[in-house]
Amino acid sequence: MSKKPSENRGQAPFSNGEKGASPHFRIEIANLHKHYRMGRTDLHVLKGVSFRIRGGEFVAVVGASGSGKSTLLHLIGLLDRPDEGTISLDGVDVGPLSPGKRNRIRCRDVGFVFQFYHLLPELSVLENVLLPAKVDSSIAGWFGRRESCGAVALETLEKLGLKDRLTHRPKELSGGERQRVAIARALMNRPKVLLADEPTGNLDSKTGQQIMDVLGGFNKAGQTILMVTHDSALAAQAHRILHLRDGRLVD
Repeated sequence: MSKKPSENRGQAPFSNGEKGASPHFRIEIANLHKHYRMGRTDLHVLKGVSFRIRGGEFVAVVGASGSGKSTLLHLIGLLDRPDEGTISLDGVDVGPLSPGKRNRIRCRDVGFVFQFYHLLPELSVLENVLLPAKVDSSIAGWFGRRESCGAVALETLEKLGLKDRLTHRPKELSGGERQRVAIARALMNRPKVLLADEPTGNLDSKTGQQIMDVLGGFNKAGQTILMVTHDSALAAQAHRILHLRDGRLVD
């Protein structure tokens, strides 16, 4: 699968000998802590997590339910803020940034794929995929970008085998097709990082493997991917695995 230079802003070439990776760190996490207050109880979810991911890597995070996997992903995706520690995306410490700048990074540079798809039921496949581009545009700006964004969406959906499903609503699709639409939507703005939270958790094993093949194909084309999963067999298909246990990374 070939990749044009414009398809992935900032993706560095593979050059350091590691499998599918470049010397440039796309994600850098240092001493990350996160607490949640539940009634009178203080729940310490993440306890000093640190790691780095190079551009072009496919990294899996595994751990039992409650180990902090999804919390970690939400922090990296700027859906929440840590109580302590730093998160750097593409060399930028996102902690001190204003809400507006964090929103722009979340929209342009981070793509999300969730277990339950989160497609808008009243929109068609094509309309769902175009949503991130619309959010990233003013009303006037969208009219200037609509044609080029439509071409990107169509190209991505064709790669995912969905060119005959453009006008279908999510309820008319299988689970695997819905997840492929969600992947296309996550890739719409050509993000630097794709975050996948249990992307196969709502699928049977055969369809789940098909989704892994899709993610692997985009990774081979240069996409940096951080995936959370409880399935060690699926995690083994990534370049490396990070193990979370009780909020800490373990060997």
